[in-house]
Amino acid sequence: MNDRLNALLEKTRALKHDPDRVEIDWSETLTLDPNDSRCARAARCFCAMLAEEACRVRILPGERIVFTRGVKNLPSRYTENEMAEMRKTAYFHELGVVFNLTVDYPGVLARGLDAVRAEALVRRAAAEAARDGDGVDFLDAAISEIDALCELAEAYRAEALRLGLAEIADRLAQVPRRAPRTFPEALQMVRILHFALWCEGTYHNGVGRVDQYLMPYLQADLDAGRLTEEDALEWLTEFFLSFNRDSGLYVGVQQGDNGQSLMLGGCDAEGRDAANLLTRLALKASGELKLIDPKINLRITKETPLDLLEEAAQLTRLGLGFPQYANDDVVIPGLVDLGYSLEDARDYTVAACWEFVIPGVGMDIPNIAAVSFPAAVDSVLRSPEAKTAPDFSAFFGLVRKRLFAEADRIEKSLAKVDMLPCPLTSALCRGPIAAARDLSAGGKYNNFGIHGTGFAPAVDSLAAIRKLVYEEKSATLDDLVSAVDSDFAGNAPLLAKSRHAPKLGLDPEPDDLAVTLLAWFADSWAGRVNCRGGIFRAGTGSAMYYVRHPLEIPASCDGRLRGEPFPANYAPSLGVAVKGPISVIDTFTKPNLRRAVNGGPLTIELHDSLFRSPEAVRKTARMVRWFAERGGHQLQLNTINRDTLIDAQKHPELYRHLIVRVWGWSGYFVELDAPYQNQIIKRAEMLL
Repeated sequence: MNDRLNALLEKTRALKHDPDRVEIDWSETLTLDPNDSRCARAARCFCAMLAEEACRVRILPGERIVFTRGVKNLPSRYTENEMAEMRKTAYFHELGVVFNLTVDYPGVLARGLDAVRAEALVRRAAAEAARDGDGVDFLDAAISEIDALCELAEAYRAEALRLGLAEIADRLAQVPRRAPRTFPEALQMVRILHFALWCEGTYHNGVGRVDQYLMPYLQADLDAGRLTEEDALEWLTEFFLSFNRDSGLYVGVQQGDNGQSLMLGGCDAEGRDAANLLTRLALKASGELKLIDPKINLRITKETPLDLLEEAAQLTRLGLGFPQYANDDVVIPGLVDLGYSLEDARDYTVAACWEFVIPGVGMDIPNIAAVSFPAAVDSVLRSPEAKTAPDFSAFFGLVRKRLFAEADRIEKSLAKVDMLPCPLTSALCRGPIAAARDLSAGGKYNNFGIHGTGFAPAVDSLAAIRKLVYEEKSATLDDLVSAVDSDFAGNAPLLAKSRHAPKLGLDPEPDDLAVTLLAWFADSWAGRVNCRGGIFRAGTGSAMYYVRHPLEIPASCDGRLRGEPFPANYAPSLGVAVKGPISVIDTFTKPNLRRAVNGGPLTIELHDSLFRSPEAVRKTARMVRWFAERGGHQLQLNTINRDTLIDAQKHPELYRHLIVRVWGWSGYFVELDAPYQNQIIKRAEMLL
């Protein structure tokens, strides 16, 4: 990177503790009318937020892509009591707003906000003529939010003129009102739109397939001689840098869990390989910055060129925890099986972490609930029916029954799901303006994603039960119940037997259990229709539940002690001395992953010493290709060192920029809470 970008990098890092940002007491500046509709409240809060931002416009020295948050906190649309009352009548997921999606960036860039606003005005007139009050309400809110955003862009343009920054001012005279004419204008417009979504409260919003929708602008500039490839890399690097400018304000469950993801590669609408120059420039820009945002995802197939996989593996070598890989050969047909059109399935991206969504049209809630596999096994273990099971097959069949019962319970709890509207977000998608309805009322796809946590510990527990109780007959079910309830206290022999029972990813014996268990999980959700007219999608992701769910059960039959976490996502149990990543891939690709495409990557840790070999990058690329050939659906690789992590816990001030992969995102290790740090250290111990 050049000196300008290096200076911006340091300034961006410093903005995490920006003394110029203010926290607004919204009770003094914003009055909410209890009679306002939901859309009107959303618009009132958004416009107030952007009005405050307009008072705090600033352009950092040396930057060319502008928009930086000056206000720390968004206004709350409802009081705690108001939200509590609404939650009594419906389930509001997380903060309750529209989130975990990607808007129609290519469509909005092609038109500009003036055209979107004009369409909304025409549709408003039709809604008014039809006496559609809800439609008028939504469209009024969307129009007012578009106006507020354009006014903020004008405030930035005025500041650029004041500072004599004519090129920035010229770009802001074009975007976001009108379609960008150049690659830099397109980057600036995406920055503005993405910034605005956060200000509306649409958190965990990704930017989709940037190499696909931005490449036409870059190609036009290259063809016209306005930019060189080196120029394009500089612009793209600054664009990526902008994702980190406000990321300290975008906290999820943990700092860094902000959903700022993008997708590279994959196929076009006709199924042809669509990786391009921008795909490779994006990988290079991310490697130069070495920051946690944006989170890079790369779509691959078994035919993906090895040199592209090697460029991706360079990021793994750097310890960034990405790219995360998604296999088109499995994901696309899996989405089609779930009812997505082939054209939409070929355009898939990821939501926040790894859940597959369709940009611009989907209103899926891909992380609405989770099933704990170990809890299902534990429930069966202590059930009266288990005591009369004549053999392991009968016992195992009770686990299937339990999974279906858990699906029944979750489905019942989601009998009425509601959302708070986000009118600007909706206006930036395909369909809401034409329908005169906010996305909170539904999109083209309205599916619910169900995580499955602790897959390997559950399989390992089943393998231990099969061996100890039904094959060796060295223990009874009552013995195991007593042992897990007492945390194996005073029962060291049984603990040793449990730990030495076959383990998934190490021994072949549990593989048949894994194939069957995942199939039953998919079966338990197949054919169900949710309350919003969509379906339920099973997945192998865990999200943060890999730390939470273990606290809900005692020890388990695989030898895991009370409170010890599950592995993140789809991975061997912690403490299992696997034979290597190839062995893990061979084992974890045996189940039919096409039926579990809500998302959830096979997670593999690599010791950083691996990359001391000059062949390591090429071997990593070949391993990723092998994963695709084996039929894996999603893969994430984490390059870590246990000693480094432990020292970082002791001396965090020395490791402020140490990056790790957590569950579906990369973050700074020293910013994580202790349970998440300790779980990553346990994962690293498997590499010793």
